[in-house]
Amino acid sequence: MLERPKCPVIAIEEHYWDKELSSKFVSGEGVRAPDMLKALYDLGELRLREMDEAGIDMQILSHGAPSAQKLSGADAVELTRRVNDRLHAVVAANPKRFAAFAALPTSDPKAAADELERTTRLGFKGAMIHGLANGAFLDDKRFWPIFERAQSMDVPVYLHPAVPLSTVMDAYYKEYVKDFPMVIRAAWGFTVETATQAIRLVLSGVFEAYPRLKIVLGHLGETLPFLLWRIDHALARPGGKAMRFREVFCEHFYITTSGNFSNPALLCCVMEVGIERILFAVDWPFVPNKPAVDWMNSVALCDEDKAKILSGNAKRLFRM
Repeated sequence: MLERPKCPVIAIEEHYWDKELSSKFVSGEGVRAPDMLKALYDLGELRLREMDEAGIDMQILSHGAPSAQKLSGADAVELTRRVNDRLHAVVAANPKRFAAFAALPTSDPKAAADELERTTRLGFKGAMIHGLANGAFLDDKRFWPIFERAQSMDVPVYLHPAVPLSTVMDAYYKEYVKDFPMVIRAAWGFTVETATQAIRLVLSGVFEAYPRLKIVLGHLGETLPFLLWRIDHALARPGGKAMRFREVFCEHFYITTSGNFSNPALLCCVMEVGIERILFAVDWPFVPNKPAVDWMNSVALCDEDKAKILSGNAKRLFRM
């Protein structure tokens, strides 16, 4: 049996919930089984025990979906700031085991950019945005101050899924969601929304405006590495604006293994985007730690490449 190399293991898409923020979630987004809620609210004993049992040295913590992306009231900015301050205190109390991505109040893009700068100066490793921001895709130029600030602070923005818009769910999934509730989430809906978000960013020209901007996608790139050749080839057909889609994607995007522990899918990603842009993640507590770590034993990569995925690339990207 292949073995995991002896190196640190840094998992970079590991979620929690802040009780004040999660109290604002509505409908099914705020509903979780009791055991899942216990894990999401735990930032100590349970989380550390499961990390230790799996051999994970550090988690980069991020608030779970929809985080601050549906806040719209006058208190959105200050509430998000309080959430980040509480997370900062958790990291400061145990910096060898935890780092953090900031939540951002995207209902006020200028304030979100300021919060990204503030939290970066506190030591956060970037920010995570969940799905659409109050129903709008992030390629809308009103959100570009966030990307401008991310470039200036040299930190990435992690694009994480959230449930699709209600109109999308009705049009695409309503016949099946009762029997297969995960079809709107990890089984397919998350992928469609997040991949679309990423494609729109490339088409928008944001990377021409901010050529050092870095974006992270989970779940082995939300299917996009598999589709890069076809997207690039189709966009190059006569009649459209010139676009270097594949090149831009591979220059600006990093992808993680969160919740997608497939050898063929990983090897596709290695071949398309390169080993230097793949980072280890679990998606805890929605996915257990141990299968993710054990999976690396079976991957047909050399120890040097496995070590890059498990922690080397994260150390470089996040300056850890």
